[in-house]
Amino acid sequence: MLFLTQSAAVFGIDALIVDIEANLQPHKNEEKLPPIIVVGLPDTAVRESKERIRAAIHNSGLFFPLDKATVNLAPADVRKEGACFDLPIALSILGANGDLGKSESLEDVLSIGELSLDGRVRPVRGALSIALQARDCDIKYLIIPEENAPEAAVVKEVTVYPVTTLRDAANICKDLIAGRPTEIPPAAPEPVKAASKKEKPVVDFCEVRGQQTAKRALEVASAGGHNILLIGPPGSGKTMLAKRFPTILPPLEFEESLEITKIHSVAGLTGGNGLVTERQFRNPHHTISQAGLIGGGSIPRPGEVSLAHNGVLFLDELPEFERTALEVLRQPLEDKEVTISRAAISLTFPASFTLVASMNPCPCGYHGSGRECFCNPFQIQRYVGRISGPLMDRIDIHVDVPAVKFEELRGRGVPEGDPSDVIRKRVVVARKIQLERLSGEGIFSNSAMRPAQIRRFCVLDKESESMLESAMMKQGLSARAHDRILKVARTIADLEGAQRIAPEHISEAINYRSLDKNYWV
Repeated sequence: MLFLTQSAAVFGIDALIVDIEANLQPHKNEEKLPPIIVVGLPDTAVRESKERIRAAIHNSGLFFPLDKATVNLAPADVRKEGACFDLPIALSILGANGDLGKSESLEDVLSIGELSLDGRVRPVRGALSIALQARDCDIKYLIIPEENAPEAAVVKEVTVYPVTTLRDAANICKDLIAGRPTEIPPAAPEPVKAASKKEKPVVDFCEVRGQQTAKRALEVASAGGHNILLIGPPGSGKTMLAKRFPTILPPLEFEESLEITKIHSVAGLTGGNGLVTERQFRNPHHTISQAGLIGGGSIPRPGEVSLAHNGVLFLDELPEFERTALEVLRQPLEDKEVTISRAAISLTFPASFTLVASMNPCPCGYHGSGRECFCNPFQIQRYVGRISGPLMDRIDIHVDVPAVKFEELRGRGVPEGDPSDVIRKRVVVARKIQLERLSGEGIFSNSAMRPAQIRRFCVLDKESESMLESAMMKQGLSARAHDRILKVARTIADLEGAQRIAPEHISEAINYRSLDKNYWV
């Protein structure tokens, strides 16, 4: 008997529907053939599922057929990987054996899950992507491991049945085929939390003493989505500032949460939770490989730049990273996505993140800090030169973070800075201004402006133009640096509610190119 059910495979952050056909055929005792043959370009994990499925069916109190079972995974020209096909293959074998009812297919039902030997269903990756693909293909029912149910239930157009055992899944299939109510109720979608609108952040900008210039630069970076580099000696507060940067970013919208959750679900990082409602702060170690940063694998999986999508990628001690790893950041910083190509497949992952990087001013770390520095100019130039000019051009803001004075640490005569929620309110207002200006252009922040939008929205008066021309000639700035100064100036003007860019806005934006000013001349 032939039986058809459906499952899905995840490629990148999207899913592909896979038809699973099981055919039972009697075979003679002298035929030394395996009881289950899986075809359709399966990988090792799928081929090994035969023994898991056999044990799971037996230990669930169900009958494993004595006939030879041939299982086909279609389309046959796409490689299937992972253990998520265990449950649908087991259901297709039970259906072909007649244990699920008098039907030759499970219409409008998609199932995924890994099976334990005792019949328990284990969670898998990519549940949200699979649920979205089921919705797009008009599949009504989704049978899924209980741990994956919260994220899949976000897709309200699909009825999600959480299961813990193979027997539970089989009973649901029997009820659906018979057209009667299921014993196991569908998973109810959890209410989406407002992303940090009311909850006070664990860390706050008001905890940072001094560093008013750096705080202002981070506010500008948050308001316009600009990349920023913090330069200062050890202990000046670079990491402390960077970790508080997500607290002043605008709250996530629902569509942003959905996209982040898809990426983290594919990477197996959702941990049984529903939507990701917080902007991510990714802080990889400087020993990370190129594949770890960008993504990779025979079937590529997302790297740190994609896991930081709509959030923050913090690279501490930037010159200590491998140069080859840093250079692959050029494309995602420019295009807000990364494409990974292999011989069999090419996948594109979103990577619209804000880069926050930090570095010391010299190898010993104390150049210009008041403490004795033992580095000569050649050593300093070589240290800073580990970061290439093209990569530096893609960082909009370079700001010095000097050592904090004793009076500032003790709070003597120094006003306390604004808390994160106050700064965030100013950032949200600036973002709304940008959205009203740029939404018709298909972009949503000043950092994403293309040359056409820069010429249109960053008009300068004569004084501002003269100031910018002088800075470019003295500092040897590139055309890309010219555009980024204009973008930052536009953001500064938006924070002040100004319609046009004024000379003071250009002046502040130029001062945020400290590496160009101090090292590249």
